[in-house]
This record gives sequence, C-alpha cells and structure tokens, in this order.
Amino acid sequence: MSRREFITLLGGAAAAWPLAARAQQGERMRRIGVLMNTAADEPESQARLAAFMQGLQQAGWGAGGNLRIDYRWSPGDQARLRKDAAELVALRPEVILAGVGATTFALQQATRTIPIVMAQGIDPVGSGFVESLARPGGNTTGFIQFEYSLAGKWMELLKEVAPGTTRVGVLREPGTPSAQVGQWTMIQAVAQSFGAELKPIELRDANEIERAVTAFARSPDAGLIVVVSAASLTHRELIIALAAQHRLPTVYAYRVFVTHGGLITYGSDIASQYRRAAGYVDRILKGENPADLPVQAPTKYELVVNLKTAKALGLTMPDTVLARADEVIE
Repeated sequence: MSRREFITLLGGAAAAWPLAARAQQGERMRRIGVLMNTAADEPESQARLAAFMQGLQQAGWGAGGNLRIDYRWSPGDQARLRKDAAELVALRPEVILAGVGATTFALQQATRTIPIVMAQGIDPVGSGFVESLARPGGNTTGFIQFEYSLAGKWMELLKEVAPGTTRVGVLREPGTPSAQVGQWTMIQAVAQSFGAELKPIELRDANEIERAVTAFARSPDAGLIVVVSAASLTHRELIIALAAQHRLPTVYAYRVFVTHGGLITYGSDIASQYRRAAGYVDRILKGENPADLPVQAPTKYELVVNLKTAKALGLTMPDTVLARADEVIE
C-alpha cells in the first residue's frame, strides 16, 4: 500500500461506508487515540494501521463520520513517547490503541482509567500491564504478538538454514527489560544446545549498529537474529544492508524484512493483530470493560523465505524449510 493510498483510507473512510452503518452506532462523534512507536511514513506501520481501519470499518465506524481519531508517532525517542502519551490522554479519548510494548508502558504512566488496547503486547503480565491474560483487571487489554518460546525457534531456524553458524549476534532494543530478557533467555537456552556463542548487539543509533555488526562479522561462521522491537523497524534498511554486505544469514521477527531483501522470518501476522484490536476498540466503545476482555495470543504464524537472498549468501534452502513455508520469494 502506498503512502497516498494509506492517507486516502484514513481520511476518506467515512465516505466509503453507508450512512446506515454509521447510524447503527448513533449520531454522536466518538473519539479514540492511536500511539505508535514508529515513524508515520514507515510502510509497515501504514499497513498495520490500514488493517486497523479496515477492522473499524467492518464494525461500522468511519473516521470523519461517527469517529474521530487522534494520532501520535514517536519513533525511537522515549522522552517524546511519554510526551505524546500525555498529550493523547489530555484529549480524553474513550479508548487508545497502543502499538508495540513501549507505547503501552507510556500510556499506563499517563492514565489508569482510559481504556488501552494493545495491538502488539509483549509479556503484558511480566511487564505489569495486566494481572493475568484471562482477566486483565485494569484499563488495559489487547493482543500479544508472540510467546517467548517463539524466540527459541528463531535460533533453531538459523541453524537449520545455515548449519555452520557457531556465532550468533542478537539485535535487540535497549530499555525494554522484560521483552529483552525474555527473548534473550529463550534464544540462549536453545543456543546452548547447539553449542553456539551469543553476542548481544544493541539497536541504538545507525552508526553504532553499523560498527557493532561490522566488528561482529569479522570472525567466521557468524549469523544474526533480529528480535521483536520497534527499533528494528526503524533501522530495517540498514540491518538488511549490513546482513547482505557481510554475508550474514539472518532470521527476522517481522515479514517486512524478508519482502525487502532479508533471508527468512518466522512470526505472527502483525496486520491481523491490528485488525483484531479494532474489534476490541469497537466492543469498548459499545460499553464493555477492558478488565473483562482477555488478552489474546496470535492465531497465525508465518514462515517466509527469500530464495534470491539465500542464493546471494551461497545457501541452499533445505526442503524441510521450503515445505513449511507460507510464502517463498523467488
């Protein structure tokens, strides 16, 4: 989806839906907020919010018709994220959509009363966002984008497609302790069984990432795992380019990396998470309590392989991987 198409979808959603659909919700304009920890023009973020808008439209809501949506974008800046969260809360929306994990934390610091719907929660119980998955108990509910056991599968997948890998750099975001520790712990447990050595690589600024990956790649038999984080999307093009430049087999958490030249990904269908989040926003606008709406896990995981990249890296993709793949890019 192009940026122009995305903006058209956001701005013209109300006109595309019959007046009868809007009337079902009543004539009063309702107000919601959206807080994202990525740039507004990031293509993957556009796709996710397009899915969210589609979900709202299917429930009878139209931006500019019976619904007003206030957006805040805070790419890679925690101070700005906290400021944007406070600004959204001050607008008194009836519910706020939170993107990846750090957005939920910032919103909870700003309000414990306005309902928050996570589209990409990471360990919401361990992070203290909810009391339990079945009974969240506060003002926050939504959807988790993966369970920590998935992180171990990234390590297994890397060894399957590049058996000679003995050193693994794990690209992770600093400042998110629960998510960072959980993913690292699961990768570490599997790496030990393979006898692989792990090296954390922090996703800070572009120069530091380039220096760290370049230094790591100087020794042989190296590969990378890029875990779930907003920072990985911010630096997506750089990470893909570095992996290609240094011929590093790399497993990614997000599909968009592979469609833009990365090797392989295994993860949840993030767009569907936003579409499902729209369903929870609809239910809350209709009077349901977020404390009573269970936090839900993904319903679908996708394995995507880029054969062109595999060829460039000198890798032969195993038949066992190709047989399991949901999509093969040639």
